[in-house]
Amino acid sequence: MASTAPAPEPDTLARAALSETAAQHMVERVPTGSAQATVGAILGDLAADSFGSVNAVYVLDNRKRLLGVVPMATLLGAGMQTALTNLMVPPATTVSPEDDQEKVAAAAVDYGISDVPVTDARGRLLGIVPARALLRIQRGEHIEDIDRLAGILRNDQQARAALEGGRFANASRRLPWLLLGLAGGALATWVMAAFEAELQRRITVAFFVPAIVYLAGAVGTQSVAIAVRGLSLSQLNLRALTTSELLTGVIIGVVLAGLAFPAIVFFLGDLQLAIAVCLALVVASALSTTIGLLLPWFIWKGGGDPALGSGPVATILQDILSLLAYFGIVAWLL
Repeated sequence: MASTAPAPEPDTLARAALSETAAQHMVERVPTGSAQATVGAILGDLAADSFGSVNAVYVLDNRKRLLGVVPMATLLGAGMQTALTNLMVPPATTVSPEDDQEKVAAAAVDYGISDVPVTDARGRLLGIVPARALLRIQRGEHIEDIDRLAGILRNDQQARAALEGGRFANASRRLPWLLLGLAGGALATWVMAAFEAELQRRITVAFFVPAIVYLAGAVGTQSVAIAVRGLSLSQLNLRALTTSELLTGVIIGVVLAGLAFPAIVFFLGDLQLAIAVCLALVVASALSTTIGLLLPWFIWKGGGDPALGSGPVATILQDILSLLAYFGIVAWLL
């Protein structure tokens, strides 16, 4: 007959609930039944009780271990005397109460399920993380990653403080990364000053500095965002990931160069400058995608949060290296 999930071990859930884990979002009161229970009996018990989620009935053995899942749509379409054993399907996946909430949400997406079962080390059902909790997790993780990419916060409490705090407090959270950006801007200015002779000799070289710096930053920002969201989930090694991002950057650079080349030749009539700009676009794009991956990876491997400050720091590195690449190519060709 339908019942609630077995009582979880208090110590396990108490530890897990202290952080952003499956236990924090778990609903314990879910419909369960034995493999021999009939559809009619389950429906009767569903009407007589209340549950935190009724998207499915979870089939348990006599030791309360999870055997299978019967989606509610399947249950309602079956005959009243049909046993659950004839309707159940194996659970697509399960998580433990200590699993990080982001892993739980990723499991729901990967396996296409709306509720994620939570089991203990013995395979006993403790409860489920329902769809409404999964939506909250996804939204919270998305907002948190965006704020961390901007170098604004480290946790949820700081996220609220960043929005609701005083003006001076908000400024103090953002200024460290912006001061780092100011130092990077000074270094970028020094790079341009070092190539003053080329700029004086051919002023048109300066026309493309903003475009190259912007495109390098934009391409790198995409890589940082992808890396921050995917590093903990990817099964590829660093060499494979780096090669993939490098080749992606080259392809992006070639496409951008292919669009820029005829425009530069047509409007400025300078073939050498067009070649220099196009080569710089390819090199800058390749460097930016690689930095956008490697910087979060090194922070992550060092035990830090790969999102925290990756955006500001990566932007500085990408700007400086793209300028060095551009002016180096200009000095070589022109």
